[in-house]
Amino acid sequence: MDLREYLRIFRRNSLLIVAVTLAGLLAGGTYSILTKPTYTAETQLFVAIQSSGSVQELQQGNTFSQARVQSYVKTVSSPVVLQPAIDALGLAVTPQELATRVKATTDANTVLITIAVEDGSSVQAAATAQAVAESLIKAVDTLEKPKTGGTSPVSLSVITPATAPTSPSAPNTKINLILGLLVGLTVGAAISLLRSTLDTRIRGEADVRRVSDAPLLGGISFDPLATRNPLLTQAAAQSPRAESFRQLRTNLQFANVTGHAKSVLVSSSLPGEGKSTTATNLAIALAQAGKSVCLIDADLRRPMVHEYLGLDRNAGLTTALVGAADVNDLLQPWGEDNLHVLTSGQIPPNPSELLGSDDMRNLIESLEEAFDSIVIDAPPLLPVTDAAVLSRHVGGVVLVIGSQKISQQDLEKSLSALDLVGANLLGVVLNRLPVKGPDAYSYSYYSNDQGSDYQGESLSSNPSDTPKVRRSRDNSREEATHTYRSPSKFPLGHN
Repeated sequence: MDLREYLRIFRRNSLLIVAVTLAGLLAGGTYSILTKPTYTAETQLFVAIQSSGSVQELQQGNTFSQARVQSYVKTVSSPVVLQPAIDALGLAVTPQELATRVKATTDANTVLITIAVEDGSSVQAAATAQAVAESLIKAVDTLEKPKTGGTSPVSLSVITPATAPTSPSAPNTKINLILGLLVGLTVGAAISLLRSTLDTRIRGEADVRRVSDAPLLGGISFDPLATRNPLLTQAAAQSPRAESFRQLRTNLQFANVTGHAKSVLVSSSLPGEGKSTTATNLAIALAQAGKSVCLIDADLRRPMVHEYLGLDRNAGLTTALVGAADVNDLLQPWGEDNLHVLTSGQIPPNPSELLGSDDMRNLIESLEEAFDSIVIDAPPLLPVTDAAVLSRHVGGVVLVIGSQKISQQDLEKSLSALDLVGANLLGVVLNRLPVKGPDAYSYSYYSNDQGSDYQGESLSSNPSDTPKVRRSRDNSREEATHTYRSPSKFPLGHN
């Protein structure tokens, strides 16, 4: 993955990263509050050689002192030094326990020894540091005293007495907060990367590109109102949702630049991705461009087009396929544009056989002669074979992909199913995209003062004349109220 992909993952999981980072910050603050304050008192000693000889003797003595200082530093934590300090202060600890709170250090090439003592009381820390320093002076004097008698050649003296600190040395609230912030940020980023690796759902164009190079015909943002008002005509003329379908229409025309795909099948991988609303609104958008359009509801298992458009579905596609009525008598006009709808009809027991039959192919061919564009709403590809079978009879296929609805594996299976039957995939449509964020599908468009839309070309390079079908339209109303009474003897079972 490149840097942009990492940034997309982090933006996609921004809430998770912020939450974990705040949790780390809270943990650092909580630790600082619950930790008992500790005070550190320091005292400093100077090591000297007791000599009043020549300059050469003084230099030799200084070298001797520096060599001995490291030994004195290690002696500080020994019972020889700590036990007298414990006895002097009356502490109820052992030398080993006190050694964990006493630290002696020295700088290189110096004869200075620093003794630091930690304690829960600032006064006790200062007193302990002073007692340890005095005990070290006495211990060194005893250890360095010649066995033949006389005074010790080494002299230690306190140059910085221990004082009670005014503020605790631990906990360091600032450091704890910074560490908590960094740890939380690191953990949040790691969880985001792991989550992105394990989550194979399609979220945006980048995820689609990992599976296929099929053209992206358009992206439709998620609109919570679309459940109640799914149609293009129910949205404002220049709303983002309306413009996205017009953009889909235009991009589809460019994808079909050769003009062979006069009939377009719209399907998806799984139910619930929005294929029916996409097919319906695409047909409406094409009709608004001034072309004659026929919308066919070929989802013979869960038909939805008639519900969206308020039409009768008792007589429709299945009626024509079994020869119970002529297709011209079954087409229902809708709206004020040149849009006709062939609803599903009665649900048959053998949808795949009907959709893959020669009658279905002949029906599509006859409608292609009468209309400029044919839009077919087909069942999902993975649950049933209806769409794959039907795709052999149409000029092209548009695959609707619902954001966060399917996985990359499901998309691969759908594309393989279409490729297996030799379908002409015109492109994909990303549906239910987030309005904001790294997976949002943004676009820009232009309109004139009157708000007229771009009048694109037909899906066909050779558009037909007026469709030779029987029309019954009421131009005074937006939705047609035409209903068709089904024949009294319909050979298929009722739904």
